[in-house]
Amino acid sequence: MAITFRQLRVFVAVARERTLTAAAATLFLTKPAVSIALAELEKQCGRTLFDRHRNRLYLNDQGRRLLPMADELLARSDAIEQLFDNDALGGHLHIGASYTIGHQLLPALLRDFRVESGHRDQRVTIANSASICTALEAFELDVGMIEGRVAGERFHVLPWRRDRMLVAASCDHPLAAAPGPVAVERLAEYGWLLREPGSGTREQFMRFIAPRLPQWELSLEINSAEAIINAAAAGLGLTCLSALEARHALRDGRLVEIDLDLDMTREFSLVLHRDKYRSPLIERFVEFCRQRDEAVDPP
Repeated sequence: MAITFRQLRVFVAVARERTLTAAAATLFLTKPAVSIALAELEKQCGRTLFDRHRNRLYLNDQGRRLLPMADELLARSDAIEQLFDNDALGGHLHIGASYTIGHQLLPALLRDFRVESGHRDQRVTIANSASICTALEAFELDVGMIEGRVAGERFHVLPWRRDRMLVAASCDHPLAAAPGPVAVERLAEYGWLLREPGSGTREQFMRFIAPRLPQWELSLEINSAEAIINAAAAGLGLTCLSALEARHALRDGRLVEIDLDLDMTREFSLVLHRDKYRSPLIERFVEFCRQRDEAVDPP
């Protein structure tokens, strides 16, 4: 069996993009060339690697068995090409970050990582925590940085740093001037502005606040923290969000934190797929993040 790196690159690209057209675009090949390379690989393996449905390709059990090995071989091949390049830290690093981390922490972190390592070839995908885990499972990302909890043995989860959640409202909200801590049960009297299901922030609301309310009303669901802040400042309801996300709006007086006798601390995590090959670049970035933990200062 003479499987080539070209065939493996096509296989991994198709696994990630799920269409021949999209895979061809990422590889700068024609669609027929991608189709031929994939057909040759499946012929040499003696079995199909994808299920076909409505012009989309989905990894089957055989394809899922091959993906971690193909990904590792390609990563090692790239590392060999960089081995004697003046000892530079080579390779491409694809980072997935949840919204709070991606917007508030990652820019300064990447700035300092570039200064410390000299590495410049990074790509960042920002999405909710559930989407980041899905992309990790499909080997589309090298490392995830999330704010939600992770289930499943397929991931290696490294606790990274802590974050405080708070409840906020507009300055003229009835609870804004309440003396002393507000009873959590009173929050049920007002509508809520929340992130979409799958986000770490929504998960924290469901963990800390929702179980303590006899009932609660979803006033508006938005998949943007900045939009939620603006909606809360406009008086559309209460919101539960990260202190990192809220700090500018609180400082500028657009929002007021509601004083609650409730500790809402969550943990940010670094997440890696257990079967993914960890190149020297991935190891270096993870170690850099863990050394920085609470020392990361958002802009």
